[in-house]
Amino acid sequence: MCKSDRKKVIITDKAPRAIGPYSVGIQTDCFVFTSGQIGLNPITGEIVSGGIEAETRQVIINLKNVLEAVDSSLDSIVKTTVFLKDMNDFTRMNTVYGEFFPKNPPARTTVAVKDLPKGALIEIDAVAMNTTGHSDQVDVA
Repeated sequence: MCKSDRKKVIITDKAPRAIGPYSVGIQTDCFVFTSGQIGLNPITGEIVSGGIEAETRQVIINLKNVLEAVDSSLDSIVKTTVFLKDMNDFTRMNTVYGEFFPKNPPARTTVAVKDLPKGALIEIDAVAMNTTGHSDQVDVA
């Protein structure tokens, strides 16, 4: 049962650092919330090349790495929100997305937006179940 009102900031070098005043993720007793991830290579800080398929793949890898920093996984995701710069990319995004969620995919909302940070074609955020209940990350009162 979720009792605590504590939250922990997720920090990992395996996903891009926040490019503003926010955390890449927050872990609570019951859930892990990720900030929106774009197709940034965490080492170079640049958007990966290769169009919507490559960006979608990198976004989901970034989400995976944020979740794994607190011993969670893509399998624990219950909801995602996908932001597409161009809804014409939906089918190609959906094909790559399906590679990562072949069984029991999470609930999802997909919307088209005018612009995304750094000229990205896609951004995805996620809510996952907290499978550990604790973390070695930073406590925030």
